[in-house]
Amino acid sequence: MSGVGFGRPLAHDSVLHRRNPTVKLAVLLVVSTVLLAVVDPWTPLALWVLALVAVARAGRIPWRLLLRAQLLFGPFAVSILAVNCVTRDGPVVGVLGPFEVTGPGLAIGLSLMLRTLLVGTLSVAFVLTTDGARLMTSLHQHVRLGARPTYAVLAGYRMLEHLPERWTTIRLAQAAREPGRARLRGPAPVGRRPARTGRAQQDDSARQDDSAWQDAAARRDGRARRGGGTRLPVSPRALARAAFALLVVTLRQAERMAVAMETRGLGAGPRTVHAPVALDRRDAAFAAVTIGVCVAVIAAAARLGVLASWGSTLG
Repeated sequence: MSGVGFGRPLAHDSVLHRRNPTVKLAVLLVVSTVLLAVVDPWTPLALWVLALVAVARAGRIPWRLLLRAQLLFGPFAVSILAVNCVTRDGPVVGVLGPFEVTGPGLAIGLSLMLRTLLVGTLSVAFVLTTDGARLMTSLHQHVRLGARPTYAVLAGYRMLEHLPERWTTIRLAQAAREPGRARLRGPAPVGRRPARTGRAQQDDSARQDDSAWQDAAARRDGRARRGGGTRLPVSPRALARAAFALLVVTLRQAERMAVAMETRGLGAGPRTVHAPVALDRRDAAFAAVTIGVCVAVIAAAARLGVLASWGSTLG
């Protein structure tokens, strides 16, 4: 998910961007909690498909970004499926190498896998449409979260936002110190100009030389803008040095931020809010519609006879 930092919403406006962060967080927790009792694969599958369409439309999240987000949770979801298929008792429906796949294990594994993808999709949508400052301000306003944990978490949130840029800066600094970096910039016309024996040859040589210098400068400028002319060191030692430098820089900044907040009297008394986050009927409608769709899908699955819970499956 390149181009998107931790805690940074997408740079556009949408229905999900305008909703209260506390309401979105509460809806996410409610849906995740309700799905804990569902173990059939059809209910989370229907909710997952609906969630993909809803967040793509309401949050204006590109489909390519949503599909890439599924790859983040895909390996974990597949591992849950594999473990349940071969570890639960029941009728054997297939053989996978030395392991026997059971029917209840396959059903429960599919349900847990799809639930993981569903919760992952909703979580990614929450992160991509929620600003960290608005989230903590809303929790401070509407959930009465104390000033000390609110601003401490917000400070940590902001530090995490800048970690990718700091990592890139450290890696580029490493590349600039590499001994062979001059060879990576490509040939550049250096040295004295060739000898000239006549006026015409002097003019031609001067024009060619000037053109070569201009082409080389243009190539260097283009690589500098794109960052494509720098080869980053990939040795384990270089990566370990970069990670250690990032750790040191982050710890120092955390110490400075802690001292600054204590100096300004964080938690010493009531504090005002610079940019209050509104909570209105549109947020209530959003919560009602989202939870209502979830309940409707579960009710439809029960009517169709495909809904299963832990009690019915294990019993």
